[in-house]
Amino acid sequence: MIVATSFLQDHHFIEALYIVAFVLFILGLRGLAGPRTAPFGNRLAAVGMLIAFVATLLIEHVIKSGSDVALMAVGIGIGTAVGIPAARGVKMTAMPQMVALFNGVGGGAVALIAWVEYRRRFPEGGELWNLKAEIPSLFAAIVGSISFWGSNIAFGKLQEILPGRPIQLPGQRVINVLLMTVAAVSAVVLASGVHSQALFILGVLVAAALLGNMVVLPIGGADMPVVISLLNAFTGLSAAATGIALDNTALIVAGTLVGASGSFLTNLMAIAMNRSVPAIIAGGFGGGGTAPAAAADGEDRQVRSTSADDVAIQLSYADRVVVVPGYGMAVAQAQHAVRELMDELEKRGVSVEFAIHPVAGRMPGHMNVLLAEANVPYDHLKEMDEINPEFPQTDVSLVIGANDVTNPDARENEGSPIYGMPILDVDRSEQVIVLKRSMNTGFAGIDNPLFYKENTSLLFGDAKDSVTELVSEVKNLG
Repeated sequence: MIVATSFLQDHHFIEALYIVAFVLFILGLRGLAGPRTAPFGNRLAAVGMLIAFVATLLIEHVIKSGSDVALMAVGIGIGTAVGIPAARGVKMTAMPQMVALFNGVGGGAVALIAWVEYRRRFPEGGELWNLKAEIPSLFAAIVGSISFWGSNIAFGKLQEILPGRPIQLPGQRVINVLLMTVAAVSAVVLASGVHSQALFILGVLVAAALLGNMVVLPIGGADMPVVISLLNAFTGLSAAATGIALDNTALIVAGTLVGASGSFLTNLMAIAMNRSVPAIIAGGFGGGGTAPAAAADGEDRQVRSTSADDVAIQLSYADRVVVVPGYGMAVAQAQHAVRELMDELEKRGVSVEFAIHPVAGRMPGHMNVLLAEANVPYDHLKEMDEINPEFPQTDVSLVIGANDVTNPDARENEGSPIYGMPILDVDRSEQVIVLKRSMNTGFAGIDNPLFYKENTSLLFGDAKDSVTELVSEVKNLG
C-alpha cells in the first residue's frame, strides 16, 4: 500500500499524467475543426482535464492539505451542478451569450487566484515573492480581470440587456489609457516590493475591471463574434501566465492552447471583415439598429413582396439553390425546417448548398453549429471563398436572416461603414429570395440595397413559419 502510494505521488508519474492530458487537449482541439468531430473532440478534452485534475491532486503538498482538497471538491461539485444543466438547457440562439459567460468565468477565476496568491505568498511585512512568479501573476490579474468584465459586457449586449450600439463616453480613449496606466503602475509598485500590497493589488484588479468594461462598451454588435474570440484568447493567456506563477504545467499548456487558437481565430475573423483588431477595439461598428430602411437621398424605396407558393415554384424548378443562413434563422430556430426543405428539394433533383460567412450569427461558427444540430451534411456547407464564384451560376439564393453579410454596399459604396468587408455575393444570383420578419436593419444598423434590386423578392414573416410553409407548398407540387 505504501509502495503504491509512493509510486502515485512520484514526480515522474505525475508528469506522465500531465503529458497524457496535454495530448488529449491537442487531439480535442483538433476535433473541433469540424461539426462531425467536435462532440468527440470535446469529450477527449474533458477526459484530459479530468486526468490533469487527478495529477494535481497527487502532488505531495496538495494531497497533504486536506482543506485544499475539500475546497477543490466543493468547487467541482458547484461547477458541475451549475454547468451541466446550464449547457444542456441553453437554447441555440443563446449559445453566444453562454460562451461569453463561460469565457468570462475563466478570466474571473484567474483574477481571483492572483488575489489569493498575493495574500498567501506576500503578507504584510513578509518576504518579497520572487519576480519569476510575481510578474506573470500580475499579468494574469490584469488580463483575466479585463476578460471577465469585458465578457460580461459582451453578454449584456448579446442578451440585449445593454444596447447593441456602440456606447462611448467623452474622452473614452484618454480614460482607457489612464486606467491601463493605473493598472500597470500598481503592478510595477507591487513588483518593487512595497509592503502596502493590499491597496495596490486592488488597484490592479479594479483598474483592469473598469478597463474591461470601457473597452467592450464602445464595440458595436456587428463586431461581437470577433470580440468573443478575442476575450477567449485573453482568458487563455491569463491562465497560461497563472500556470507559470504557480509552476503548474497543466495550466501553462491548456492556457497556451486556448490563447493561441483564440488569437488565430480572432485574426482570421478580423480579416474576413476586412478590419484590424485595433479598429475593432476602437469600436463604433454595428449597433443593432431597428429603424426602417430608407434611401440615401431620403426617398423611400419599394421592395417586391412575394408569397410562399411562388417561392416554392421557383425553388422546385431550379437546378441549383444556395441557402444563406444568418442570425434570423437562429432566432426563429428554423434550422430543422431548413433541413426538411433541403430534403424535399433534393428529392426533386435540385442541388442545394449552404453559403457560410465567417461572421454570420453572433459567435464564430454559429451557423455551422445550428446546421450540424439539424444534421445537414457537412459537405453541403460551403465557405465564402468557395461559394462566391458560383453565385452567377445559381438559380435561386435563399437568404434567411443574413443581412449585413449579404450587403452589396460593402463591395460598391465607399461611403458605407462596412465598405471593404468581404460578403456573400448573393446579388449575382439569377434570383434572390430574402426571408425577413420586417424591414428593420441588421446588427450593423445600416440599410441593405440588396432588398431593392430587380432580382430580389422578400417573403415576410417568422423564418421558421415561412420555411415550414415552403416545405408544405413544395410537397403539394407533387
